[in-house]
Amino acid sequence: MIKRARIDDAGILADLAVQMWMDSDPEELAAEFRELTIHDEAVCFIKYADDQPVAFAQCQLRHDYVEGTDSSPVGYLEGIFVLEGYRKKGYAAELLSECERWAKEKGCTEFASDCELDNTESFKFHMALGFEEANRIICFRKDL
Repeated sequence: MIKRARIDDAGILADLAVQMWMDSDPEELAAEFRELTIHDEAVCFIKYADDQPVAFAQCQLRHDYVEGTDSSPVGYLEGIFVLEGYRKKGYAAELLSECERWAKEKGCTEFASDCELDNTESFKFHMALGFEEANRIICFRKDL
């Protein structure tokens, strides 16, 4: 079962998300998810298996330029995670499908995402689910 997350699901989302974004603080993530669940231009979905939350996806509308797209807004997959014991069962594809449906309902004609250059598993996931590579970049910074 996939459920659209509500504000009271923020803790569940944070518990899953901290396993993907390991440098994040669970309380800060929960606060962010509380905001996202009430925002009209963002949505989170939770996948349940055996009545347990085992995966989530977060997507939003982006109005700024998104690499490789021609329209605005663009539905954007901000994060997707499946617990290790539940991978390779199609759960991520189900969650992505829910995100894409939501974006279409919001008037989007394009959907986008990204991953780090060295994240080969994420790259394979995106390619397997119909994304096409739009660009590769390396970002730079320095102290002033």
